[in-house]
Amino acid sequence: MHPLLNLFRILPSAHEASPRPTLAAEITPEGVTAAATVKGGSPQLAFSSIAEGALLPSLHAGNLVNAEPVTSALRSALDQVAGRSRTTTLVIPDAAVRVLILDFDTLPAKYDEADSIIRFRLKKLVPFDVDDAQVSYQTLSQKAGHTSLLAAVVPKDVLAEYENALIAAGYEVGAVLPASMASLAAAPDMEAELVVNLCGSTVTTAIVSGNELLLHRSLELPSEENAWLAELQRAIAVTAAYFEDLLGAPPARLLYTGAGGVEEIEPLLADLNLPVQSLLPRPVTGYTSPLPQRLAYAGVLGALAG
Repeated sequence: MHPLLNLFRILPSAHEASPRPTLAAEITPEGVTAAATVKGGSPQLAFSSIAEGALLPSLHAGNLVNAEPVTSALRSALDQVAGRSRTTTLVIPDAAVRVLILDFDTLPAKYDEADSIIRFRLKKLVPFDVDDAQVSYQTLSQKAGHTSLLAAVVPKDVLAEYENALIAAGYEVGAVLPASMASLAAAPDMEAELVVNLCGSTVTTAIVSGNELLLHRSLELPSEENAWLAELQRAIAVTAAYFEDLLGAPPARLLYTGAGGVEEIEPLLADLNLPVQSLLPRPVTGYTSPLPQRLAYAGVLGALAG
């Protein structure tokens, strides 16, 4: 299990460790991918598509423009792999969450006291009301006079949309993870890497070195096609430059974990002269039914890694 996700769950008990469910589902605008741990074998995988336009991820209420197709897709995909399991790790789009690395001189040991300080800091960093948001965090590093935290914050009404869809499908919420953070758990013990996730109109760039998350940044892309491409390329180029400044050498490659797979993203990034590889190869076994060739698997498989 990648230590970045040891305690990372958007729940009231986020500061308490508990076993990760053996069932997971990732929701994207294209559909739901479900996976279940199989004792002694590869995880079982299933996919169910969602009607175009039914899901528009964002930081504002109304992500599920039409809840019924999302609920139906959750039920269809999960029913194929769940068996008797019902408790599920739900992987939601990065566009619905803000993930930040926060640095403090010191923090109280008590969760409630630390939570108040973290929320105060987040008020200046996110474009919504933190007092009406779910906050989860874990310590990345701690030494005398310095504490670094990985925090996730999501508006409660947005989180409720995704959770209610899962409940309506007949399943229980065990944990909630942002897609890019779940994906990192699928490829533990990485060397210094630049990781990119693209979902809908949101691109997330991350820098990982060993077990350390050094950067995590999500950016909304413009709708106009030429501006969309220019901003996508710029976001990745900026992260690559920061990678070199931080680690003393440029990234050797870009690890992609998002919609369309390497086949679709690589031509868009040709001008960056950065080799593009999949964060996680396509599984060769475990399908309960045919799955789209260019489906992203890292998120849902990473969600099982705990």
